[in-house]
Amino acid sequence: MATFIVNPHGRLQEWIADEKGYFSDVGLTDYRLSAHDLLTKNAPRQVHETARIADNKSGAYQTYEKGRDASISCACHWTVNMAASDTHGKLWGECYSVTPCAIVVPEDSAIRAPGDLSGVEVHVGYQSGSHYTTIQALEPYLEDKQIKLKFGGTPADRVDQLLDGLAPAATVFGPQLYTVEQLGFRKIIDCTFMVAAMVPAGVDTTQVAQYYRALRMAQADIDQMHQSYLHYYLNELPERHAKLIDVQRFGPGERLVFEPYTQAMYESTQTWIRQRDIFDGTSTERGAYEDAVARLA
Repeated sequence: MATFIVNPHGRLQEWIADEKGYFSDVGLTDYRLSAHDLLTKNAPRQVHETARIADNKSGAYQTYEKGRDASISCACHWTVNMAASDTHGKLWGECYSVTPCAIVVPEDSAIRAPGDLSGVEVHVGYQSGSHYTTIQALEPYLEDKQIKLKFGGTPADRVDQLLDGLAPAATVFGPQLYTVEQLGFRKIIDCTFMVAAMVPAGVDTTQVAQYYRALRMAQADIDQMHQSYLHYYLNELPERHAKLIDVQRFGPGERLVFEPYTQAMYESTQTWIRQRDIFDGTSTERGAYEDAVARLA
């Protein structure tokens, strides 16, 4: 079998499974952890010559269009759902995860409630989890025309934009949310952030199942006492951010849910995205659930 390449997702589970030998215990001996550019700790700092940031329309979906060098990788379920429907791989249907996410503002901001975000640019990642979930969170409070999004780039980029005073609001998740909260940014509203995994064509599903058995053991360790493993966030955060905070104050982060990604989830997500024309008509495929989602027999 080929080396099983794993893109971690800013979370703890893979690092724990590696440290404790869980991958080997379940028979997955030839594997490698390799961060993807969207979430790597080596993400470069973007330089902005003006306070007006140009929209960055390269996000999680575009990485699947180009192809990721991984046997398994994660992104928000909205993007993985659409990418799988468009035949860029298959969504792993035996497990999903949820991660803390919120829209935040600077400590001294006059914004106090979701309704105050009317007409305010919220920095998100293009066709990435923060894009979808910001709309989802604000729709109960604002009309469509009142929701303003600025496509600020990667999670690390959005932290930089908050720190540099270039973002009046931003949607962040996981370790980036813990980072900015520790630095005094205020949460305006919690957001839903469901994560799914993508399996490219040709990957052995036996290896995928082994991978998830190892992560299940790691999840139990986190549930029992996550504090022992918080140093692994340093493998996920850019050094410029890590030096500003104390990861030992972070929470457990993304949590794996060993339940199926059902046909109802798949189809309702497709409908929600297409009703809002988030892909501007560029996604013409609508693959059937049985073709887009990989399930164990």
